Amino acid sequence: MIKEITVQELKEKIDNKEDFQLIDVRETFEYETSNLDGLNIPLAGILIEADQIAQDKPVIIHCRSGKRSAAAVMQLEAQLGLTNLYNLRGGILAWQEAFDPNMPVY
Repeated sequence: MIKEITVQELKEKIDNKEDFQLIDVRETFEYETSNLDGLNIPLAGILIEADQIAQDKPVIIHCRSGKRSAAAVMQLEAQLGLTNLYNLRGGILAWQEAFDPNMPVY
């Protein structure tokens, strides 16, 4: 079972300036439409780019709806044994709904 956080919890972390890494596993064109200032590593390249993922602080991974990011968390945990990963439940769509109704999401 992968660990998840809600968009409300993510917003608290941002507002409190907590030290964490945010990774967006959507495709580059989706990221360019709108993003939450995360590091963009599309899902297909997540294992190849794994050296960019912090191991010394929480890492929150998100996509559009939460499916691709859940897959990324599972791959990284299985292949690399990382234990500091969290899936953003509902993805950027949940963020849009909760905080930014005018945000364009591809």
